[in-house]
Amino acid sequence: MLSFLRYGTDGSVMACVFNFAGVEHSGYRLGLPSAGRWREVLNTDATDYRGGGIGNLGGVDATEEPWHGRPASAVLVLPPSSALWLEPA
Repeated sequence: MLSFLRYGTDGSVMACVFNFAGVEHSGYRLGLPSAGRWREVLNTDATDYRGGGIGNLGGVDATEEPWHGRPASAVLVLPPSSALWLEPA
């Protein structure tokens, strides 16, 4: 697993998560800078890319539970051998 936050010059943020394992990880908690809805911008396991369609149904809801040194977090489903990009909705 590799995850990081990418900030744009305009203050926008994107959470990038990579699962290099060949198995799905359900219940992976990721620290985020803010609570609220986060939209799935990219899921490389989407059927559009001939993947298995495993994912987060288009987005996740982050709560104010601190994690990874961040003030909020969300629980993700990470498809095997995939990348997920999330942005605030």
